[in-house]
Amino acid sequence: MAEKKQSNMLLLDILKKYSDENHILSTKDLQRLLETQYGVNLERRTIYSNLEILRQAGYKISDVADNGKGYFLEERQFDKGEVLLLCNAIHASHFISQKQSKKLIDTLLETQSKYDAKEFTDKVYMPNPQKTSNKELMYNVEIVSEAIRENRTLKFTYLKYGKDKKLEPRREDPYIVEPRYIVYADSKAYMISTSPKHDSFTHYRLDKISNATVENEKSRSLPKTTDAYEYARNKLFMYSGEMETVSFRCHEKIMDQMIDIFGPEMNAFSDGGEYFILNVKTSHTGALYLAQQFMEYIELLEPQSLREEFKEHLKTATKKYR
Repeated sequence: MAEKKQSNMLLLDILKKYSDENHILSTKDLQRLLETQYGVNLERRTIYSNLEILRQAGYKISDVADNGKGYFLEERQFDKGEVLLLCNAIHASHFISQKQSKKLIDTLLETQSKYDAKEFTDKVYMPNPQKTSNKELMYNVEIVSEAIRENRTLKFTYLKYGKDKKLEPRREDPYIVEPRYIVYADSKAYMISTSPKHDSFTHYRLDKISNATVENEKSRSLPKTTDAYEYARNKLFMYSGEMETVSFRCHEKIMDQMIDIFGPEMNAFSDGGEYFILNVKTSHTGALYLAQQFMEYIELLEPQSLREEFKEHLKTATKKYR
């Protein structure tokens, strides 16, 4: 049997789990739940005094004087809408495994009443088949953060999907880099790093890193002018390669998508009628992929060499359907 001196915390747990504005508990309800859940029998006076202790500790508890029915916890660590937003974001994140997603979502739902938690799980969530199979993500976030904090190099195995649809090492030798930042782009988490021999940025997906260890070697000083988010924003779809300025002629129907990708500050101006010209600095491969993805509504204008390369891609693709 739980000690009665802990009864104020047990009462708080009851209010968190079983009460909200639609499920108001009477004093008898509180007594019953304390007995059935924790084996504690409390008199009405003790419940009243414990409720007052909780109020003095900062918990906002509505009572009969407020609602005419009983007691419920008015304020929680997160609002219902905040929890729904966070749970949806975790569930939709492909780089977080199913198991890790469930653990995080369950932790968030514990901040709500059991009724709201059930509503979320019953109505909101469908299986996400695009979840990663690499279960090391949370460890990777910790170990990369440690390397950044201590300004040390990181050694790791980088993974890719093989023909059997399972993750396997991209190469035999481990990668050794200087971690600089963790950024989120294109709905994925990336480690932005330099190499011990080069200042230029490169990036690795955190959900494809395995066997990561912080090395004793110190990372070199990083120039203050570097901007990881500028790098991530310009690396369209996070493709590697040299950066170049590319011009597209876009139909107004894809304005929303272009702003989602490049942000509202993107360099765009009207070309008359239903089209606009978009100038961006991005990677070679990323520009080709964008032109392919929005083929019906976008025309790659410059540089001419890239335009010709895309035309060859189109010819090759057309041959497959002859």
